[in-house]
Amino acid sequence: MKFSFRKTLVAGAVAAGLLATGYAAAQEQFIGLPSYRVGPYAAGGSGIYGGWIDYMQLINQRDGGINGVKLTWEECETEYNNARGVECYERLKTKGAAGNAMFQPLSTGITYSVLEKVAQDRIPMVTIGYGRTDAADGRVFPWVFPMITTYWSQASAIVNYIGSKEGGTDKLKGKKIGLLYHDSAYGKESHAIMDKLAAKHGFSVEKIAVAHPGNEQQSQWLQIRQMRPDYVVLWGWGVMNPTALRTAARTGFPREKIVGVWWAGAEEDTVPAGDAAKGYTAAVFNVAGANYPVVKEIQQHVYAKNLGNMEDKSRVGSVYYNRGVVHGIIAVEAIRIAQDKFGKGKPLSGEQVRWGFENLKIDTKRLAALGAEGFMPELNVTCSDHEGAGVVKFQQWDGAKWNVVSDWIAGDRELVRGMIEESAAAYAKEKGITPRDCSKEG
Repeated sequence: MKFSFRKTLVAGAVAAGLLATGYAAAQEQFIGLPSYRVGPYAAGGSGIYGGWIDYMQLINQRDGGINGVKLTWEECETEYNNARGVECYERLKTKGAAGNAMFQPLSTGITYSVLEKVAQDRIPMVTIGYGRTDAADGRVFPWVFPMITTYWSQASAIVNYIGSKEGGTDKLKGKKIGLLYHDSAYGKESHAIMDKLAAKHGFSVEKIAVAHPGNEQQSQWLQIRQMRPDYVVLWGWGVMNPTALRTAARTGFPREKIVGVWWAGAEEDTVPAGDAAKGYTAAVFNVAGANYPVVKEIQQHVYAKNLGNMEDKSRVGSVYYNRGVVHGIIAVEAIRIAQDKFGKGKPLSGEQVRWGFENLKIDTKRLAALGAEGFMPELNVTCSDHEGAGVVKFQQWDGAKWNVVSDWIAGDRELVRGMIEESAAAYAKEKGITPRDCSKEG
């Protein structure tokens, strides 16, 4: 598999040159894309933003937009850098007839950097599968949506999955789990929940940091070899992941005992590792495959017209690409729901789109209508719960492709929600925020 991609594309009913100046016509909804297509994490950024752009292009080409409102967008390269992410946020926020409808940085570090800005500017920040976990408490964080599932839910689901392999979570007592994590805000999101789960189930967890970008891990895997853990949770990102799998193979650690997070479970993580990846398992909140109706529709209405964003068409249907399609589905459905309230056929402000995210309900029937049944989980976002699902599937690499090996698995919902509320309450106290009364929200 190659990892080439088409550079920045700007789409919509008007010319790219007009959009580059921030111009958008009255019946267009602008979405700013703080993407990253260069640097050590380019494979993830190009795949996800490529899938998202292709889905928006599908809505424009097949449906004529959302109730006649065409989607327009502009990319701003962040290089997965916090300072550049803030620059992109400022650059994009006032573009479009109604301003930027949403901000999705695809970076936990950038999320933290603009957390207070989005509330001040009244622009919803959507952090699907990443970001600050306690932002799932919408009473304290009304402008942030860590949707589908958070890092704490994922870690808990991973422990439940490992427990199922051992015959039950009660069998985890006395076990050792190594946590090999990316030494960043993203990697450190795993620490508090893993400590809580270790205390609850009686296993020990040893945290082992890997410095950015992660292409040297010999000392870490020698430490793991000496530790002799029963399992290793790979909390990696980018080049760190295939490096981990290759180094694990050299040190003799079985890949069947490594369970990765969803940022370590794409083809870009396994193909470069070659045979060293075979048998490796990772969590996902979307699955791979080009046979889903929604992906076939993109092929028919976008790629058949030579409008696709991916230069390497073999990546269409991959894990990262399909994750981008999920981003597109959620963004479009939020706008559609918000239009039902604020006016069909009209471009909406970020504040109005925020209402759409907070009232987002995508059930099995709607997933089927979208051609995405089994592609992603059902979603039910509320005023107090900005996560909305909290489940993952697990997939295993057979040397050539990913195979789903579980149904949707939830974590310890009671424990995770308790941690979310405790952390959010502490943040509210620190910042002088009075949490919303969700019983009064309409």
